[in-house]
Amino acid sequence: MTTPAPDRTADALHPVRVELLRAARSDAEAVLARVEREADALLDQARAEARSILDEARRQGEADGADTARDLRVRARREARSRTLAARREAYEELRRAAAVRVRKLRGIASYPSMRERLERRACVLLGPGTEVSEHADGGVVGRAPGRLVDLSLTALADRALDRMGAEVRSLWEE
Repeated sequence: MTTPAPDRTADALHPVRVELLRAARSDAEAVLARVEREADALLDQARAEARSILDEARRQGEADGADTARDLRVRARREARSRTLAARREAYEELRRAAAVRVRKLRGIASYPSMRERLERRACVLLGPGTEVSEHADGGVVGRAPGRLVDLSLTALADRALDRMGAEVRSLWEE
């Protein structure tokens, strides 16, 4: 089997990348809208709780002194920050899950066999002669050569696309 030149392989994978990025961005926008609402609600709740804790701290501070009030404010800020970070982490994980579901649906499109063939060729280019390629349960392929493995499953490709987006994905829910 003749392996295509790496730049031809990259060209062959371009539609996959474009579709994965489009799907990821679409999913990210939907998840972001939901997560922003949830994060706003969580932040409002945390702020209300923080205000409640601060009010109590003020009452205790009058009785117990300024040190106690300061400690309670610090704890309230930490709790609010912890909840914010947890909401962001949950949003990112939801985005990853949604992207995985979307890309697995690519198996049902008419061009999937052609996409799978391009992925097979890419595995052979990456691993060289003697590469064994098998279908992945989530769609896409896995290539194996002695001592090496390349995961070109649809879910792995979606994860890599999100990882490459890095700060762009994080900016979806940051203030």
